[in-house]
Parts: sequence; C-alpha cells; structure tokens
Amino acid sequence: MVRTVQRTLVCAGWDDYELLDTGGGAKLERFGDYVLARPDTQAIWQPRLVPDFWRAAHATFRRDAGEGGAWQCMPDMPRSWPMRWNGLSFRSELTSFRHTGVFPEQAEHWTWIDDTIRRAGRPVRMLDLFGYTGLASLVAARAGATVTYVDASRPAMAWARRNQELSGLTDRPIRWLLDDAGKFVAREKRRASEYDALVMDPPVFGRGPKGEIWRFGEHFPRLFAGAADLLSADPVLVLVNAYATEISPISLANVVADSLERRGGTLEFGELVLAPRRPGRHLPTGIYARWSPEPRQ
Repeated sequence: MVRTVQRTLVCAGWDDYELLDTGGGAKLERFGDYVLARPDTQAIWQPRLVPDFWRAAHATFRRDAGEGGAWQCMPDMPRSWPMRWNGLSFRSELTSFRHTGVFPEQAEHWTWIDDTIRRAGRPVRMLDLFGYTGLASLVAARAGATVTYVDASRPAMAWARRNQELSGLTDRPIRWLLDDAGKFVAREKRRASEYDALVMDPPVFGRGPKGEIWRFGEHFPRLFAGAADLLSADPVLVLVNAYATEISPISLANVVADSLERRGGTLEFGELVLAPRRPGRHLPTGIYARWSPEPRQ
C-alpha cells in the first residue's frame, strides 16, 4: 500500500533566479541578469514594491484582448540569454506565450532527481514525457541515467538539444523523440519496454505532431496508467507536475496512487511554490505528485 504525505515544495531561488515581488495579477522575477514582469492569475493581492521598481523591468509581458500578448522590452534586453543551475547551462528566452523555457520552482525536483539517481548505485533508465526544454532530462543524464525524452513540439526538442550542448552533455545517453506521448507509451507497452524512472510534465491542453488533441482532465489518468505499466520491477522514482489545471493536488495524488498501489513506497504530493529571498509572499505555481520506493534494508 502506498503511504501518502502532503507537503508544499518551496523554491527560494538560486544565484540565477529570484522572485522579487508579486501582486496585482503579476510577478516580478530575475532570470540571470534580467528582470521580467509577467502576468500571473494567482497573484490577486497587492504588490509590495513601488510601481517604479516594476516599470524598471527589462521586459514586461502585456496581455492582449484574447489569450495572447507581447513583450515590451528595454533596448538592452535580448530575446534569449544564458542561465545556470548547479553546474548546468541552459538558454532562457522570451516566448510569445510569456514563458521563458525555465520553470524555476522545479529546481526542487531537479535536486531530488539528481540525488535519487546518484544514490541508486546502478544503471537507471528514465522516461521523460512532455520533456519541453529538457532540464529534467539533463539533470538525470548528468547523474548517470539513460534517458528517453519525448515531446510533441519540434521547437521544444530543438531547444532541449541546444541546452544539452550548452551543458556539455552531448556524450550522455539521451534519446530524443518527437512523438505524441500516448502513442509512444502504447508502442512501448507492445514492445515490453521498461523504465526505472518516470517523469511527466503534461500541459493542460496541447496538440501532438499530427494534430492529436490533449486535454489533461480527459487524457491524463489513462496516459499515466499506461506509463506506469512501463515501470520495471525495481523503479527508483516517479514524478508528475501539473499546471493551470482545476484539479486539486489530492486528485492528482489519487490518480498516481491508483497505478502504484501494489508497489508500496511513499507518494508525496502538494503545491509547488516560489518564495522570495527577501521577506514577501509565496506564489503558488502548480501541483505535483512524486513517488519513492521503500528504502532498502
């Protein structure tokens, strides 16, 4: 039986990332050398810094009347720039959908993945579904895992491979696959493939490379059950992140527990939160569930 533990994971940043302020439906952050102001629907309170501080941001994302928007940038603001975390190098970029290719709150997971794979003391095969810009894959590969990265976006995969080059990890065993996650999992089940680690970061909505539609609430439970069937007899970790969904972290944990019940171990779940280095308000960003096996005797 799986033991469940509810816990809020708080990331207070690192040298290249800092949450500066939140409020008024926005967040003010430092990514490397640049300060960005972006919308955030969770930040419904009032900001603490004066408006001049916000106006001094190198780039501010302005929403339009629909779901999109555009960046307004200072003259010295590049479209992309380098960042580092714990020895990894990667590229941050101003995208048309307000993201930067880096979800800083996941640094708590990166540390956990790194520690878990290194402690395993044996070869680990990891499947990274919806791998986006590849940071979880790079952390795992650097720690010694053989990684299969899957994403339906060609630009995202190109970005991830560029991050691999920037980190000097081109010699590490990462298999890069442009594919629909559901179709890939179904093929792997037919092949009786096995993985010792599973990481999933599914969007609330998406499209596959051939126009396949993805809706989190409709498709995630079945996809996770199929992916969990690919786990070996001795897995070391399972991690799921979810953003912009209406479900509770308890609901996410229940879905994950459905497929891992017979394996025992501990399922930790809760909110992912960013915290400012200076006194300020915490910002919820998403939810997660991550599983670990029982410690070896």
